[in-house]
Amino acid sequence: MAAFDDPAFDDHERVVFCRDAATGLKAIIAIHSTALGPAAGGCRLWRYESGDAALHDVLRLSQGMSYKNAMAGLSFGGGKAVIIETPDFDGSEALYEKFGDFVEKLNGDYITAEDVGMSVSIMETIARRTSHVTGLPAKTGHAGGDPSPKTALGVFKGIEAAVGFKLRRDKLRGLTVAVQGVGHVGYYLCKYLFEAGAKLIVSDLDESRVQRVCEEFAATAVPLDDILCQDADVLAPCALGAILDESSIPKLKVSIVAGGANNQLQTQADGQRLAAAGILYAPDYVINGGGIINVACEYAGDVEETEVNDLVAKIGPRLIKIFEEAAASGEPTNIIADAQARKIIAAAS
Repeated sequence: MAAFDDPAFDDHERVVFCRDAATGLKAIIAIHSTALGPAAGGCRLWRYESGDAALHDVLRLSQGMSYKNAMAGLSFGGGKAVIIETPDFDGSEALYEKFGDFVEKLNGDYITAEDVGMSVSIMETIARRTSHVTGLPAKTGHAGGDPSPKTALGVFKGIEAAVGFKLRRDKLRGLTVAVQGVGHVGYYLCKYLFEAGAKLIVSDLDESRVQRVCEEFAATAVPLDDILCQDADVLAPCALGAILDESSIPKLKVSIVAGGANNQLQTQADGQRLAAAGILYAPDYVINGGGIINVACEYAGDVEETEVNDLVAKIGPRLIKIFEEAAASGEPTNIIADAQARKIIAAAS
């Protein structure tokens, strides 16, 4: 499939296909917009079913980063990268160094960071070849390192806001939250929720992750196929996207969907389906903006962690404004958020 023909192609400024036969690297870098600044967004390592699937994913993710950065008030445009995990993928340092070479060739138009399948140590390897990389080890008390804890903090603040708006409760104690995916972001989210007194229901592909949160946070484990059907107050998707569609939404038994996964809606119409079902949806690229806020602070320089936390805490009030406008207009929250993001980007353009 040509990039121009993909339904997720939203006037992307640049799509770069990266190939190095010596290391086996196959990657795609998508720059959606640089209207607000250099395109910033993580690099994902994933085994895709096809090249078309990888292209579609990176296009959706990079557009989401444009909206995420705009709504977070950052001087960044939107970009994303995917490294395709082939059957003979060895994850060598040479492969990640070569990816760094491709990033460097973009002359700062794209800033990469850690995403699914990546780690701080891999980002250090990439940084041998380019300075346009974040997610590097942080100095104590300053921005940097794995952005997942800040993503989780933002999701937690967003859940608090959604619970206050929808359920008219100022505490999470006693509420039940079903968390789909307890990897980096999901684990830290469970920690915040447990400390706030919420009851947890969890699932993940990795049983060791499930066991960990059950032991540490008194969570109840359920099979992967059952997590969307749980009788809970909040569903927090923290795995991969496109889980909410015309077949899954009727199965939901929650009042709120608020989680860290990107692109949770299969289509724009699924936002209307959630609203029609009486379910409050926290637009994913707004609620999960804590990680990119941390990335921005790291890239800016010597920013203290307390300042990062203050910026992440603004995610809650930002969501409240979206909820209020949606309630007043009758439009679903995803449409409201998209309109706000496009307005910010258009003004910069």
